Amino acid sequence: MRTAPPSIAPAREIACDESGWEGANLVAGSSDVIAYASVRLSVDAATECLRELSGRTGHAKREFKASHVLRADRRSTVKRLLDPAGPIHGNAFVHLTEKAHFVVGRLLDLVLGQSADTASAGVVPDRRLTGLATTLSREGPEAFGRDRWQAFLAASNAVLRTWRPRNVREPVDAFVHLVETLADIDGSGRAGAILDELRRERSAAYAARARLIEHRVLQPALEPLIPALARTVLHWSRGGGTDVSIVHDEQSALTERRIRRLERQLLPPGRRLRFRQVDSRTDPRVQVADVLAGVARRLASDELRGRGDRELGESLRAYIDPASCWSDERSWSSLGPPR
Repeated sequence: MRTAPPSIAPAREIACDESGWEGANLVAGSSDVIAYASVRLSVDAATECLRELSGRTGHAKREFKASHVLRADRRSTVKRLLDPAGPIHGNAFVHLTEKAHFVVGRLLDLVLGQSADTASAGVVPDRRLTGLATTLSREGPEAFGRDRWQAFLAASNAVLRTWRPRNVREPVDAFVHLVETLADIDGSGRAGAILDELRRERSAAYAARARLIEHRVLQPALEPLIPALARTVLHWSRGGGTDVSIVHDEQSALTERRIRRLERQLLPPGRRLRFRQVDSRTDPRVQVADVLAGVARRLASDELRGRGDRELGESLRAYIDPASCWSDERSWSSLGPPR
């Protein structure tokens, strides 16, 4: 998608960036969380925000990143960024994705839900399958043990990947074989019951994976940025009759065809989703979104791992999408608004 300079920015343009995306293998990266942030600021306001965060009085000559906030006097700088009196309060929105839970949800969607959640960009979920995914994500690690649970996540991720489009049956066979073993381990538990339902669907899983491969260009199952962008568009388009304009850091997953599909899915006839990608070094608004995404990812990941900062988590809560892809109850009680 063509890159454009910020000088032609339309009014009320929303700037977006993510932190934590490491590719289609969602269960083997160094980050367990993706944060997708959007801000509604003018170029001048974003520039001033970066100056204040960096402690500079003059023009910032290099790209300002979340790492600059998190590695220095982290706590005071993060508090300034999230402060209710600060420039982004009421002008920012963050969608969180717990990677492992996303994989579990999309696996159930593929095998049991005929990919309805994927096809809707995550905005029309099946309530039963959402409940099953939450139960499995919460209870699976204890029911099966950490190593077996990680093997289940890896097998699920392999079923959802489409990088070898002719390979339909092999990932499904490996997954079902593992599911059969795990279902017997927790034969009377809720997690085991869910896996028991999955292991009876081998034939359906073959057909579902074939459809996933056929529609991978427009309906990729392992692109969490697409539902995150969809939630962002819905948030910023509420109560307005104008087009939605987004400027985004360069991201190969957000192709023109996928953007136009989101436009048809999310906006009423006559309204457009204006979308352009830029080099983040040229746009201070995208840099602010990057900083917020990086801060949100770090705080959310710390909470997920049980070492969060309650005060900072409480400050972040005002920005978090209540429909974030999150299963962990304990960490959500510190991070998220009521669902």
